[in-house]
Amino acid sequence: MTTSSFVTAGGVVLPAVTADEMREIDRIAIEETGPNLYQMMENAGRSLATTAIDSLGSAWQTKSIVILAGSGGNGGGGICAGRHIANRGGKVALVITDEYRLGPVPAQQLAIYKGTAGELHGPGDIESLDPSLIIDALIGYSLAGPPRGAARDLIAWSGESGGRTLSLDVPSGIDSTTGETPGVHVTAQETLTLALPKTGLDVMGVGDLRLADIGIQAEVYRRAGVEVPTGLFGNGFTVSIRAGVAPE
Repeated sequence: MTTSSFVTAGGVVLPAVTADEMREIDRIAIEETGPNLYQMMENAGRSLATTAIDSLGSAWQTKSIVILAGSGGNGGGGICAGRHIANRGGKVALVITDEYRLGPVPAQQLAIYKGTAGELHGPGDIESLDPSLIIDALIGYSLAGPPRGAARDLIAWSGESGGRTLSLDVPSGIDSTTGETPGVHVTAQETLTLALPKTGLDVMGVGDLRLADIGIQAEVYRRAGVEVPTGLFGNGFTVSIRAGVAPE
């Protein structure tokens, strides 16, 4: 199922975007106006960390958090979240699909993460981990066909582990534009989507949906031809949203 708009708990209606539209918004920010990719990744990772902590409740530091990270920007956001969680005394195990295929900015995030007490694992270690919370940062809105290789195996494991799952931007394996699932996919209890909601997020596997501010300013949306209401996040950096329009 797809939807063209979402609404906050306060009744603010905001547009949903396709993967291509989100790609263009990212391009304008990175190539023309800022913020750059590292800044947006930092903002995403920090909000993901605080969302994970809130999800686990007051005793969160006693609970195991497993972060599944891909090699692209979505994975970089997950790695960044791992650093923030570890810096606050959390029990973090980071699992990367392929550490040696990380893009430059995610690789920099990993280099910083290695200075924390957080663990680092390869996909082959996954069966030894027993998570209270899984953070899914494998694919995001860049899905192209059914998940393959290590990403496929980690998605399958997430469904068998019994842990609660929090996805970053889009549950891995769900098409962000159409909501379709061409292969295995994550079934999340909560999803923190970034910048704007995606048209395919009105499906069962998304769970409770929140939107995170990653620092994109009004000029970027204006250049992309997308109308976004001002003051969307109020005095915070995330907001709860749902599909549909505000009541009259």
